[in-house]
Amino acid sequence: MNGAIETVGLVLVIAGCVFYAAGTIGLLRFPDVYSRLHALTKADNQGLLLVCLGLAVLAGSVQVAFLLIVVWSVGLVAAAVSAHLIARHARHAGEPHASRETER
Repeated sequence: MNGAIETVGLVLVIAGCVFYAAGTIGLLRFPDVYSRLHALTKADNQGLLLVCLGLAVLAGSVQVAFLLIVVWSVGLVAAAVSAHLIARHARHAGEPHASRETER
């Protein structure tokens, strides 16, 4: 039973790392600030959730699991607020949206 719990925790942490990598690739590859923000916040929030769940499973304590969910919640709010501020600044600075016509 202990080996199965460790395996589940490890799989969740690795899946979280994959989401972090996908967000980083999106940050580097997407053409405009809005697409980059979307890729980064979506993937990183999901990655943080999976890493926190994996660590909670590995910790085996309800108190640690609760603290990790609090960490995820604070990270979720911080990412949303910072992405909103960056997008608002980009919009006021006149940053254009990428469209299919400009990519061709």
